[in-house]
Amino acid sequence: MKKVIILLAGLIIIHGCATVPVTGRKQLSLVSSSEINTMAATEYQQVIAKGPLSTDAEKVAMIKRVGEKIKSGVEEYMASKGASDQIAGFKWEFNLIKDDATVNAWCMPGGKVAFYTAILPICKDETGIAIVMGHEVAHAIANHGRERMSQGLLEQFGLSTLGAAMGQNPTATSQLFMQAVGAGAQVGLLKFSREQESEADHIGLIFMTIAGYDPNAAPPFWQRMSASAGAGQKPPEFLSTHPSDERRIQDIKSWIPEALKYKK
Repeated sequence: MKKVIILLAGLIIIHGCATVPVTGRKQLSLVSSSEINTMAATEYQQVIAKGPLSTDAEKVAMIKRVGEKIKSGVEEYMASKGASDQIAGFKWEFNLIKDDATVNAWCMPGGKVAFYTAILPICKDETGIAIVMGHEVAHAIANHGRERMSQGLLEQFGLSTLGAAMGQNPTATSQLFMQAVGAGAQVGLLKFSREQESEADHIGLIFMTIAGYDPNAAPPFWQRMSASAGAGQKPPEFLSTHPSDERRIQDIKSWIPEALKYKK
């Protein structure tokens, strides 16, 4: 019986694989895009309803303006690769949450983006926002949330499907989803892996460049983000799941020439 279960698990993992756009990495995919996009829409609206959303018209407009440019860049890139079908179910939204203590931003599957006001001083300007936006949207385009949701389903519910997990324990499944997309408490295997972070850095540079922003601004931004933690202080939430180190900055610098090829 044990051998049968192991064989079944292996078959599910083998057949439940997808390919990350841009990098070509194989990833676990036990959840369909339509399933996770539907769940994202529901969870996102709950977050937005709780808010509070920022009433600073200038800052809100900047988030939405950058978001629309990144969205256009993503659509242009995916079309150029014949992969527009991979974002066909996206219904983009860009919101700014008034929270001056949480240094964070995230993008759920389907293009559901949220920024927290505490990260804006580190961004400094529209280009800084584009760096973060490109990075977070890249997580969604690379299906990192779906990948981590699949890992979580295996870890917490055995070989359960998303629908079965929701029926079995909707609260735990909802929490698992929020963790998987970087919008909840970051624990255990649900932290972004270094591989996922590198993919988001790499892909995000391309998206921000197509959108009309200078990728050369990325290394200084990550240096500011690292410095914002302060000596001996707990790193901001954004850094707790987005490790910033010299290797990372050197990697980003090495990808800038590739990104600049997309400059218009």
